Amino acid sequence: MTTLETPTLASEIIGYIGSFEIRNTMLMAWIAMAILTIVALSLNATKYKRVPGRFQAMMEMIVEGLFNFCDSILQDKKITRIAFPLVATLFIFILLNNWMGILPGVGSIMITANHGGHPVTFPLFRSMNADVNVTLAFSLISVIFTQVLGVVTIGILPYLSKYFVAPWKSPYLIGTFVGILEFIGEFARLVSFTFRLFGNIFAGEVLLVVTFFFVPYIMPIPFLGMELFVGVIQALVFAMLTLVFIKMAVTAHDHAEHEAHPA
Repeated sequence: MTTLETPTLASEIIGYIGSFEIRNTMLMAWIAMAILTIVALSLNATKYKRVPGRFQAMMEMIVEGLFNFCDSILQDKKITRIAFPLVATLFIFILLNNWMGILPGVGSIMITANHGGHPVTFPLFRSMNADVNVTLAFSLISVIFTQVLGVVTIGILPYLSKYFVAPWKSPYLIGTFVGILEFIGEFARLVSFTFRLFGNIFAGEVLLVVTFFFVPYIMPIPFLGMELFVGVIQALVFAMLTLVFIKMAVTAHDHAEHEAHPA
C-alpha cells in the first residue's frame, strides 16, 4: 500500500563531496545554474547581430522588459543600471527554480539513505526555494545590497540619520522613536522576505503531493497551472519589493534636502 509522505521542512542530504554536504535542494539549484549558463553561452554565440534571430530577439525582449520594469519603479536611469543586474538575476533565478519544482520527477523520484543508522526515504530533487536557507540567502543579498546602495548614493551620515535621530531635534522624541522603528523594520523586512517565498513554495509542494496522492490523474492539472502562476507572482513580488526598498533608500536624501531648504 502506498503511503503519503509529505515534504519535510528541512532539505535532505543526498551525498557528500569530502565533508561538504550535497542536499537535494542544492542539486536543483545547480541544475538551474547550468541551464542559465547554457542559455547565456548560446546568446553569446549569436555575436549580438544587428538583425537578431528568434532566440536573440526573445532574449533582448526579456532583458528590455525587465529593465523597463526596474526603471518604472526606480525612475532613475543611473540607479536602474546599478540595480538592474542583481534584481533581474534574482527574478530569473527564483522564477526558474519555482517552475522547475513542478517538473516530472521533482519530489517523486525517491532514494533511500542511512541517517543515524536508520534507512530514510526522501526525494532526490526538491525545489530550491523550499529550503529556508536559500530564501534567507536571497533576502540577505537583497537587504545588504539595498543598504550599501543607499549609503553610496546619499552618503553614510545622511543615510544613518533616518535610524538615529537625536531626541533634542525636531520632531524630538517622536523622531527618535520612529528611527528605532525604522531600524527594527530592516530586520522585519529580512524575516518577511525569507518566509514569504519559502512559505509559498513549500505550501505548493505539500499541496501537489497531497493532490497527486488522493486524485492522481486529472485533478492535479489545475493545481500545476496554479503553481506556474504562483511561481511568477513570487518572483515578481521579491523583485518588486527589492526595487521599492532601493527606491526608498536612494531618495531619503532628497527629503532631507527639501526639509533643509524649504521653498
